[in-house]
Formats: sequence, structure tokens, C-alpha cells
Amino acid sequence: MAKASDDVRTVARKRLEERRGFVPHLIIYVLINVGLVAIWVTTSPDAFFWPVFPLVFWGAGVVMHAWNAFFSRPITEADVDREVERLDGAIDDSHVD
Repeated sequence: MAKASDDVRTVARKRLEERRGFVPHLIIYVLINVGLVAIWVTTSPDAFFWPVFPLVFWGAGVVMHAWNAFFSRPITEADVDREVERLDGAIDDSHVD
């Protein structure tokens, strides 16, 4: 098997770190928010459900972490080339007399 280039190894390492960091992030999110809901239930269950704020806002962070760890793909040279061509075309079109 050929040795991967340094760039590929760097991208691979970053993706592995993202994936490994996701599970602890999710566990802490669940534990803390279960604790907050338990506090709400024991102190004021008839009052406004204030744990909704950390659940939603921190939850958005957890979703973005999952997206980066499992669903986003690294930017390739082909992606950069397509963007350069798109920008060149847009610049050329805007300078038409």
C-alpha cells in the first residue's frame, strides 16, 4: 500500500479527531441536560420549561458537530478547480462591454 501524502494524512487525522470527539460531546450534552430537566421537575414543574434554552442552543452545536464529524466531506482539488472556473466565468461575464 502506498504511503498517503501529508495533506491526505492531515485531513484524515482531523476527521478522526472530529469523530472521536463527538461521542464525549454527546454524552456530556445528554447528562447535563437530563440534570437540568431533573432540577426543573423537582423545583418548579408548573413553571416555564426553562431547560428548553440549553437543549435547543447546545443541541444545535451537537448537530453541527455531528455534521462535521460524519457527513461533511473534505474539500478536494476538483472542488477548488470548479469554484475557480465558476468565479472566472462570473468575472468574465461582468466585464462584457
